[in-house]
Amino acid sequence: MRQEYMRRAIELAKRGLGRVNPNPLVGAVIVKDDHIIAEGYHARYGDLHAERSAFSKLKDPAEAIGAEMYVTLEPCCHQGKQPPCTQAIIEHGIRKVYVGSDDPNALVAGKGIRILREAGIEVETHVLKEECDALNPVFFHYITSKTPYVVMKYAMTMDGKIACDNGESKWVTGEMARAHVAKVRNALSGIMVGVQTVLQDDPKLTCRMPGGRNPVRIVCDSYLRTHLDCNLLQTIDEAPVWIATLSECMESEKATKLREKGAELIVVPQADGENMEGIDLNALCKELGERGIDGLLIEGGSTLHAGALQAGIVDHVLVYMAPKIFGGSGRYTPVRGEGVQSPALAWQFKRSHVTELGEDILIEYEKDKGERKICSPE
Repeated sequence: MRQEYMRRAIELAKRGLGRVNPNPLVGAVIVKDDHIIAEGYHARYGDLHAERSAFSKLKDPAEAIGAEMYVTLEPCCHQGKQPPCTQAIIEHGIRKVYVGSDDPNALVAGKGIRILREAGIEVETHVLKEECDALNPVFFHYITSKTPYVVMKYAMTMDGKIACDNGESKWVTGEMARAHVAKVRNALSGIMVGVQTVLQDDPKLTCRMPGGRNPVRIVCDSYLRTHLDCNLLQTIDEAPVWIATLSECMESEKATKLREKGAELIVVPQADGENMEGIDLNALCKELGERGIDGLLIEGGSTLHAGALQAGIVDHVLVYMAPKIFGGSGRYTPVRGEGVQSPALAWQFKRSHVTELGEDILIEYEKDKGERKICSPE
């Protein structure tokens, strides 16, 4: 077994980032006589799975007889948009399969490995498991919970400010940090802000990356304060806009005008307590999951951040820190609301990665969910 072949499969899998949702990122490499003879990856939702993609690159299918395959995720064994990969592996005469991650999908969940072994194929599991698991935090969460994997993101100075006291915030961080945010937007299927961010910053919330995919744009707006001429609605042709609001607003004149502009309104129950932008974020996440949003980026404002933490929906935090100090009153901080009354009551995360982005640094924190390790796009 050569780990470099699995590392190659991991690199291939990353090429599908932002294109395969809600499917997982998967790469596959076929090796014979210690040479790679074919490789593939899942490039787009509905297209060939990684294993079949690799087989399609063979000059002659007979080349695979007696070969080994390295695949980052347990091969599927059910009929979906594509036929089962276990069938292709068996038919091509693969001798041994090296698997990185287990597939928690109830339709697979060990069955793929069992089918291969019953067919006489040797299978070695958990090869570079940690690195393979890091490819698919969104898929692992969504397939088991049916709610989106939630990433909270903010940029701040060394003294914890997201803006100057006058509200000016362009730009806290440099170009490399902003380019990384574009990659994150491309990787996740939804992006969410509070209505105050729409009113103050008038963002477009598009990917801004060449060849990138724009996420569905979601606004938490309890009482429909979103302006009809905001940039989100002006760019409705670039990506959908969903506005989460309370039922009492659904038949209002403003609701009608927002729909005429192309926005879709989602009814969400009112939240218990404060700091939730007035709506139940757990109920909203359930609704978004049912609508196919498997990964959600929360980009502010600080009131929505507080609500997301209070609701317990945050799985991962991206903190972009600039080597700057704004000083001032501390009016603009990443998380507002009442806060906690004791350090012992703080929302706890564990650091997973630190990355230099020019003069800035990105610190990633994750909710402790056991052994799976996660990472943002490189």
